[in-house]
Amino acid sequence: MSERPQPLKAINRLFEGKEPWQIVTMTASSVLAIVWAHSLYNAKDSVTTRMRREFFRWLRQVPLVRRKIEEKMTDIKQGFKKDVVKRLAGVNIRRELPENGLTAEQIREEVMDHLHLGAYDWKSGNVSGAIYHLNDEIVKVACEAYSQTAYTNPLHADVFPGINKMESEVVRMAVNLFHGDAQCCGTITTGGTESIIMACKAFRDLAYSKGISNPQIVVPTTVHCAFDKAAQYLGLSVKSVRVDPDTLEVDVDAVRRAVGRRTCLIVGSAPNFPYGTMDNIAALSDIAIEYDVPLHVDACLGGFLAAFMTQAGHQVPVFDFRLPGVASISADTHKYGYAPKGTSVILYRKPEYRHHQYTVTTEWPGGVYGSPTVNGSRAGGLIAACWATMMFVGRDRYVRMTDEIVRTARYVEDELRKIDGIFVFGKPATSVIAFGSKKFDIFQMADLLHKKGWSLNALQFPSGVHICITHAHTQAGVAERFVSDVSAAAAHCGRHAGEPVHGKMAIYGVAQEIPDRSLVSDITKHFIDSMYYLPEPGDENL
Repeated sequence: MSERPQPLKAINRLFEGKEPWQIVTMTASSVLAIVWAHSLYNAKDSVTTRMRREFFRWLRQVPLVRRKIEEKMTDIKQGFKKDVVKRLAGVNIRRELPENGLTAEQIREEVMDHLHLGAYDWKSGNVSGAIYHLNDEIVKVACEAYSQTAYTNPLHADVFPGINKMESEVVRMAVNLFHGDAQCCGTITTGGTESIIMACKAFRDLAYSKGISNPQIVVPTTVHCAFDKAAQYLGLSVKSVRVDPDTLEVDVDAVRRAVGRRTCLIVGSAPNFPYGTMDNIAALSDIAIEYDVPLHVDACLGGFLAAFMTQAGHQVPVFDFRLPGVASISADTHKYGYAPKGTSVILYRKPEYRHHQYTVTTEWPGGVYGSPTVNGSRAGGLIAACWATMMFVGRDRYVRMTDEIVRTARYVEDELRKIDGIFVFGKPATSVIAFGSKKFDIFQMADLLHKKGWSLNALQFPSGVHICITHAHTQAGVAERFVSDVSAAAAHCGRHAGEPVHGKMAIYGVAQEIPDRSLVSDITKHFIDSMYYLPEPGDENL
């Protein structure tokens, strides 16, 4: 008889002389310990994060704490409602369908009334991002294309094959802009968030096909929060990697250390939203090749600028399909592609990846059903408007507009670096310039700029604000006015550094100091609720 293997001998010695109940108890305990350890390893959040969340959840059950939180939340909700009431003062509130339909002229007037409810003059270039051009010719071409195709639906390819052709052409033009080959492919989506969700879905399912049951994505801390949304929707876990505090680019070595057997995707930003800096995509591509994991490049914000920067005479690092590790790219046509809101592209190196993006149901009584993106029915009008915009603008004009935007951004960056009391974060790669201060509360400055009519984006961890330069800022005098207002605000803050911050910007400062992030989440949810709030009679007395 062959001799028993050493591990079996060890197990026999462990249980030697034990009672049956002891053997059962030891075995069950060992199994439970293995299951517990496995759950720790595969959990979506770190042990520290979960312990902190449980602590605050317990703390919120203490009656005194719960009462104080509820009182504060009531005040916050009332404050949000007051803002809505003030904003909609004197406006007709409709809760029921009109008995008889309004005339076209009445509707036109009410639409214009609604457009003027905002607090910022976006046509004068006072808004960071959001409005990417003000060209009436482009608007007219896009809107005419939309009006002709508003009721089309590319889901019905046999009914509207022309819409499918337009989508294919937009995808192919984008692939060529990002130096893809004939195998590269993709789809149009409704925006950058859906493009990102689709990429995460594709590579999650690719991981499933390889036997990875609990896939994880590795992302910089500066990556767009759409990746967190994708993780929540798709059941992915997220490994966040720090960025260099000086360059604000992802720590490449930390990414390499974060890659493991569960990694289904690593991500780099070109550029990132908070600071406008670009991750070292070439180095991330090397990691992707080394560990055989896909690399997604999020170029949603600046992709349609970066694609033209070299031709416009501006330097930009290689970030696209020229790098062999790049498996997918997201880029928004409704930003610097100048199409109306509601379109983006998600591009893949090969059709296999796009196949994993698709959703197919084969056993439905309604027939075999397949769709390329989240939506079933899709707005053919938006696809047509995107196609029309790109065809109308053309490469030469894209290059010229890119040059105008980048020159304006570099002017703003250079001038901000000269202002005493503030500093620029990292090295902006395309159009976003973020700045902070070590001498005063940067949100105090942001509040002053808000009062001067500027709408800027607030940043946290660390505190800062940014402006995203668009073609609206290339209008004569806009950039100079912004720099002048920042300079004046910095001088004021330098003289009154101890003044408290009021209004919306005060919330950003306080939110960073709240250790229980679930409270910040609740406040945010109440703010979103306020976006759907319609004032009631008597609310003017709130």
